[in-house]
Amino acid sequence: MQRMKIVFLGDSITDVGKNLTNGSTIAIGQGYPLIVDAKLSASFPGKYEFHNAGVSGSRVVDLYARIKSDAWNRSPDVISILVGVNDVWHEYMEHHGGVDAKRYEAVYRMLLHDTFERLPNVKVMLLEPFALKASATAEIWDTFESEVLLRAEAVKRLSNEFNLTFIPLQEKLREACTLQPASYWLADGVHPTPAGHQLIADAWLEAFAKI
Repeated sequence: MQRMKIVFLGDSITDVGKNLTNGSTIAIGQGYPLIVDAKLSASFPGKYEFHNAGVSGSRVVDLYARIKSDAWNRSPDVISILVGVNDVWHEYMEHHGGVDAKRYEAVYRMLLHDTFERLPNVKVMLLEPFALKASATAEIWDTFESEVLLRAEAVKRLSNEFNLTFIPLQEKLREACTLQPASYWLADGVHPTPAGHQLIADAWLEAFAKI
């Protein structure tokens, strides 16, 4: 039986230790891709093949630069993409390496356009960028929140433009904060805790069931 091949693209939120953990390689990482893999592999043994191509620190321009090696060359059936927070966050680091909202959308559009030229039948799932107010974001929260929202709006537009599956996450995380503080879900306002990864995986699996 030929397996359905699923590739996860993204930054540290997707990577989550896939490269090195306790001295050994963990190919799927320890975040939401692991939860998705576990659920689908247990429910449908042998049906799926998973590849985590998330790389910590990635912005949309980095995903575009690696799209051939990370996704196209694997000939996937499904590509899952979560990127955007570093396009904001890196602007406020010393090197000011962020990607402004207009360029973010333009590069993301090129990535999708080129992907469908190469793989016209691939299914693509776009995850909404998100953030909460916690240790890494609190000092610049108003700006950070508004900038992440601009990227989220861009991803929503692109999902409509290309008729793709869009997975909303920001509102789910806000609702979760009525139960526990932001840091319970996103440890520093950006990186999910195990509970946060479970929320993302649940949303992913719900959307995947529809495609």
